[in-house]
Amino acid sequence: QVQLVESGGGSVQAGGSLTLSCVVSGGSFSYWMMGWFRQQAPGKDHEFLAAISPTGADKYYADSAKGRFTISRDNAKRTVDLQMDSLKPEDTAKYFCAADPTNLWSPTDYNYWGLGIQVTVSS
Repeated sequence: QVQLVESGGGSVQAGGSLTLSCVVSGGSFSYWMMGWFRQQAPGKDHEFLAAISPTGADKYYADSAKGRFTISRDNAKRTVDLQMDSLKPEDTAKYFCAADPTNLWSPTDYNYWGLGIQVTVSS
């Protein structure tokens, strides 16, 4: 059974940094593309932020994440991280990691999801 568990969320002031981590149990982690998304309110769409190829060689970012967020992975530890710098109040959201997509840009095309973790950025 595949399980994704996010950690590292919390509250931070604007301009600060947080690093989110997602650990994956079960499944073929080292063969999967992995992604990070966020949802700014329940019922709203999941916004794509970043994705990383199975080897880590290729990384993809949304415009909202470029230059501030960095995705990385450790296949030995089965983890994927999202380092977030220069955080803004509009980055406040619930953040999710997801695995094994057929289309890395589309949240509906990911096969596995974590439960998410809250990030709150205060001004």
